[in-house]
Amino acid sequence: MDIKIIKVHGSNNDFYLIDEMDTKLSLTDEERSQLAINMCKRTGTEGADGILFVLNSEASDARMRVFNADGSEASMCGNGLRCVGRYVQEKLKKNNLLIETMKATLQVKKEPDMYKDIPTYRVEISPVIKATSALPMNTEMDEIINQKLPFIDENLTFTTLSVPNPHLISLVDKEVIHSDKQEKIATMLNGENDWFTDGVNVSFVSRLEEGSIFVRTFERGVGFTDACGTAMSASSLVTKWIDELADEAVLHVYNPGGMVLCQVHDLPDETWIDLIGNATYEYETVIQLNLDTLHVSFGERKVYKEEADAYSAFQQHAKAFVESKIG
Repeated sequence: MDIKIIKVHGSNNDFYLIDEMDTKLSLTDEERSQLAINMCKRTGTEGADGILFVLNSEASDARMRVFNADGSEASMCGNGLRCVGRYVQEKLKKNNLLIETMKATLQVKKEPDMYKDIPTYRVEISPVIKATSALPMNTEMDEIINQKLPFIDENLTFTTLSVPNPHLISLVDKEVIHSDKQEKIATMLNGENDWFTDGVNVSFVSRLEEGSIFVRTFERGVGFTDACGTAMSASSLVTKWIDELADEAVLHVYNPGGMVLCQVHDLPDETWIDLIGNATYEYETVIQLNLDTLHVSFGERKVYKEEADAYSAFQQHAKAFVESKIG
C-alpha cells in the first residue's frame, strides 16, 4: 500500500504526518501503535518522535491523533498541533480552525512569521487541570505547586499539572540544567515507580532574563526531545505563578530546538495557554506499507530546502542567545 507522508516539525520536535481526511487507513489502534514503533525508529536517515494522523471530524475542521515513537498514544501535542494546523489550513484555505484532539477541541490560527520565512501558528493549549488525580499521581496531596518532594529530590521544588498531558516541572539554576539530575529523575519516574504509574513528562526550567525562560523536557514515551509543546506551555504557566507575572503574560520560551512564544491566559474564570511557533515542512515522500507486517519502505524525498535553511538560521539565533545566558 502506498501512502503519501510529510515529515514536519515544531521546534525540531519531528513527526510523520499522514492525511486520512480523503482516504482513511484501515488500521486498528494496535496496528497504528506498531506502525509508529516501526516507522519512527531512528536509523540515521529516518525516524521521528511520532506520527500525526489527520482525520475528519464531525464537529470540527479536522481531528488529530498522535502516536509516540514507543507506540503509546498521546492525548495532546502542541508542536504537532501547529503542524496539523498548517496542513489543514492550507488544505481547507481557512486561517482559523478548530481541531479535535483526544480530550478537547482546540483553536488554531495562522500568525505572522515569528522570524524570516518561518511559517507560524498559534494553538490553544487546554484544559489546564491542577488536580494530581488528572495526571494521574499516587499521592494524598490534591495539588502540588512549587513544593519539595523528597521522594524525588531533597533540594528541588516541583509543580504538577495536566494540560492535558501530565507534567512535572521544576524551576532550577543553570548548574542543575547542566547536571544529570533531570535524566535520573525522569528515567525513574517513567520506569516502574509508585507515584506516576502512567509516566510523566519531566521539565527543568531556567530563567534567562525577564520574559524569557529555557525549557528542557524528558517526554514520556520519547525521552529527551528538542521541544515539547505542552511542556513549554505548562512551564510558562508555572513560571507565571511562581514569579507572579501578569495574568496575560507573554514569555519567550527557548528550547534545544529553537524558541516559541507562550501567552498565558490565567484569568479568574478560566486558564489556558496560547502556544505560538513554527510549523515547518522538511520533506514529503511516499512510503510503501506492508499491511501484513506493517513494515515501511521510504521512497524518494521532495525536500523543502528553503524552509529547512530558514529554520536552521532561526535555531542558531536562539541557541546563541541561550548560550550567552546559561552557557
